[in-house]
Amino acid sequence: METEALIEVETLALKKQKIFKQSMFRYMSRSMLASMFIGFGVIVAFKTGNFFYLEHSALTYPMAALTFGAAILLIAYGGGDLFTGDTFYFTYAGLRKKLKWLDVTKLWLFSYLGNILGALVFAALIYATGLFNDHSVNGFLLSVVDKKMHVGTTELFFRGILCNWLVCMAFFLPMSIRGDGPKIFTMILLVFCFFISGYEHSIANMCTFAIALIHEHPDTIAFAGVVHNLVPVTLGNLVGGTILMAWMYFYANKPFLDDNQVV
Repeated sequence: METEALIEVETLALKKQKIFKQSMFRYMSRSMLASMFIGFGVIVAFKTGNFFYLEHSALTYPMAALTFGAAILLIAYGGGDLFTGDTFYFTYAGLRKKLKWLDVTKLWLFSYLGNILGALVFAALIYATGLFNDHSVNGFLLSVVDKKMHVGTTELFFRGILCNWLVCMAFFLPMSIRGDGPKIFTMILLVFCFFISGYEHSIANMCTFAIALIHEHPDTIAFAGVVHNLVPVTLGNLVGGTILMAWMYFYANKPFLDDNQVV
């Protein structure tokens, strides 16, 4: 039953808060690590997708979506603090009165800031490799970034909601599953679903935008487009994690939970 997984969510949130209390910089380092892991997923997804993009293949997005799953495996097994997942964990602990709401807000903010810094550092590392300098390699990435920067604000907001609902489920469902094989399959499947559906993930977008901007790019790709995308997407991700995940599971399971004990 999901109540056992919810206890694990609460425990994880308190563990993250403990790290933050011990060292804000250690917590931010973990947040940087998470967005760098996302960056690895972005690179492998767009490098893979580009092979099909150059051939105008219908498999471009499916192959990119499939390989992007590497990102969630790196975070799940390699550690790190991802803002989108933290919106679920910390909100749930707050609803359970295990965290003060001021602490919840602080943890969100520092997680987000660490994710931004990690995305910038990773983009600089990719630039130094020279792997994305040629348009024959970065064409797919630039075309996707261009589209993301010109989607309507309302559409971005709702795409952000649905995205983080699925992403949080990708971390939450495996908590009730035994065995690494089924856990990995579930995580990759749900990440594939969010990617292929065209939903918007704020941290993945940070990494993608940073890589695009640091390389030669068309005039249609600009910092103003980053702000236009990230503001509504971040707010949508926040709603998806706090309302559709944390509050919904808290409300639906409240009768079965009593001070961290399964009734």
